[in-house]
Amino acid sequence: MEIDIQDDQNVPLDQGRLKQTLSQCMERAGCGDSELSLLLTNDERMCDLNTHYRQKPTTTDVLSFRQEIEGGPGLGNLLGDIVISIPTAQRQALENDQSLDDEVSFLAIHGLLHLLGHDHESDGWESWERALKEVSPNG
Repeated sequence: MEIDIQDDQNVPLDQGRLKQTLSQCMERAGCGDSELSLLLTNDERMCDLNTHYRQKPTTTDVLSFRQEIEGGPGLGNLLGDIVISIPTAQRQALENDQSLDDEVSFLAIHGLLHLLGHDHESDGWESWERALKEVSPNG
């Protein structure tokens, strides 16, 4: 299993804990031999990505980009990329009265579920909550 984290924000985060959380989730989801990348970025870059890929000219907290091949998800063992806006995560952490590390971990799990093919917008929140419980280390 390989989890590559690129941090262009340099905000203090426990990246070891973040990798461990994602590793545990990937194991629970049955994709422990897979790879993914995680980009921790700012609102401006996130807004650019959200505008380009989703035609929504605003920032968002997390985006996921699945690696797809004909006939199914994934390119070999590569699941895809997760992008998290750290400034948005900081605002949400304050609103949710939790640490930034907890918020970023939650957003990373959220992104992983999208890479695994779950979609709260089309599948509904009940299905999403079930999938979250299945992969979360504290499930």
